[in-house]
Parts: sequence; C-alpha cells; structure tokens
Amino acid sequence: RGATPVAPYLDAAVVADIAAKEGCDAVHPGYGFLSENDNFAKLCEEKGLTFVGPAPATIDLFGDKTKAKACAAEAGLPILESSPGLTSAAAAEAFVSQAGLKFPLLLKASFGGGGRGQAVVDRPEGLSEAFAKCSKEAELSFGRPEVFVERFLPRARHIEVQIVGDQHGCAVALNGRDCSTQRRFQKIF
Repeated sequence: RGATPVAPYLDAAVVADIAAKEGCDAVHPGYGFLSENDNFAKLCEEKGLTFVGPAPATIDLFGDKTKAKACAAEAGLPILESSPGLTSAAAAEAFVSQAGLKFPLLLKASFGGGGRGQAVVDRPEGLSEAFAKCSKEAELSFGRPEVFVERFLPRARHIEVQIVGDQHGCAVALNGRDCSTQRRFQKIF
C-alpha cells in the first residue's frame, strides 16, 4: 500500500526471493532499476543465482558515478570537477559557490542512468528547483536521492565502448559507439 508503481522493481530482496523460489538459475537485471545495485547482485549470489552483470564490488564502484569519477581521477584520467553526491539544494549551491563553477551546470543522479534524474541549469536562480526535481526522480527511479553537480559541456561527444567478460577472465571490447544523439538525455542511436 502507498508504494509507487516502480517500487516493486526496486525491491531487491523480493525480486531475488521470487527468482530463487521459481527455480531460476540466473537473473539478468536489464537496465536501470536494480541493474546498478550492488546489494541486489549480492542477494542473487547469496541465493545461489548467477547475476548476469558485473561483480558486486564493481557495481559498488561504477554504480556510483561520484566514486567512478574519483577512481578515474586517481588513475590519472582527466575529469570534470564535480561535487560528491548531494542530498539538498543548499549543499549544491554551497558547492557551486565554493568551487567557483560557472553556469550552465549539469545536475545528475549519482546512481542509475538512462537520463533519469538529470537536468541542465542555465542560471543560479534555477538550481534549487532543478535539484529538487532531479533528486526526486533519482529516488523514485533508483531508490537513491543523491545528485552531483558538474560543468555542462554543450557540444561534448558521448562515446561508449561495451566490454563483455565472463567469470573465467575472458573479455572482449565490442566496437565503440557514438551515443551523442540524445533526446532528454536518453540515447536515440
């Protein structure tokens, strides 16, 4: 009662229990919802289910975009300056002021993906409202309200390389793809 329509898709314990009770061998989480939830991957393992996806430790690192960015910076890769995951507009405003970031800015859900919990903010007056909207959407979509702030790059290219591997250490990089054509932060091609 009182749950949102997506709440069942975010209930890791119930989904793992159903899969185990129904005799499934494996769980493929799809995208969004529980696909980047390390706790769900751990629950699957505990119930003897193969989680079709990264190991829980990998999801813990890369499922949180702020942790992933810190890992990239530690490896010497160039990254945009950004905040940690924040839970209030006041904290976002304080970070922007302290870091001296210039508008436009990008607000982005710290967890999840698919363009959910994301907005471009053109002026300081719009930051508080946009933050509240992004945080709410992130919480409803991924069960986590944290949002981070970074500089918006209007003409950046979005290139992805898919890497597929197995539990035996075999891995292959698939062709790169240009995901720059987007509508509402959702890839079209």
